Amino acid sequence: MIHEEITVQQTIQSDRFLLRPCRKSDAGLIAMYASDDRVARGTRSVPHPLPPGTVEAMIERALLSDRTEDVWIIDGSANAHAEALGLISLERMDRAQSEIFYWIAPAFWNTGYASEAVRALIAANPHQSERIFAEVFQDNPGSARVLTNCGFDYLGDAEAFSVSRGATVPTWTYTLKTGA
Repeated sequence: MIHEEITVQQTIQSDRFLLRPCRKSDAGLIAMYASDDRVARGTRSVPHPLPPGTVEAMIERALLSDRTEDVWIIDGSANAHAEALGLISLERMDRAQSEIFYWIAPAFWNTGYASEAVRALIAANPHQSERIFAEVFQDNPGSARVLTNCGFDYLGDAEAFSVSRGATVPTWTYTLKTGA
C-alpha cells in the first residue's frame, strides 16, 4: 500500500481558474473534449473512439476514498471561462513521489492554461511529494515545453502504450524535485 489514508482532495486556486475535484455533472463536457482524437492521442489512457460510460467511470474512480490518483477539473467558470477547460491529475507513487498528467481541450490550446495548471498543482503539492515525474509523447513538443517552463528537468527517453493509438509510442520523461 502506497498511502494508508487518502485525504479529502483540496481545491486549488490559480489566477484564471480553479483546480477542483471532479463532479458527476462534469461528465458531459469532459466526454465531449476527450472524444476529440487530438486529446486522446496525447494521452496514454483515453481511448478513441470514446466508449459510452468511460468518463463516468473515470469520475467514479476519482471520487473513491481509496483512489491512487487525484483528478482535478480545470474550471474557469469563476472568471467567465468554460466550466471545464481540461483535466490535471497526480498519481501516487512510492517513496514520496507522484506522476502528473494533464490535458487541455483543443479550443483552449496555446492559452497558457496547461502551464498555469501545472504550476498551481506543483505549488500546492497536495501529495507532499518530494519528486514529481511526467512524460509526454515525443510528437507533442507543446506538452514538453509546458514541463520545462514549469521547472521540470529532462530525464530520458522511454516508451508508453497509447490506448487511442493502439501502439507503444516514444516518450520524453521529466522530473521535478519539490521543496517538500
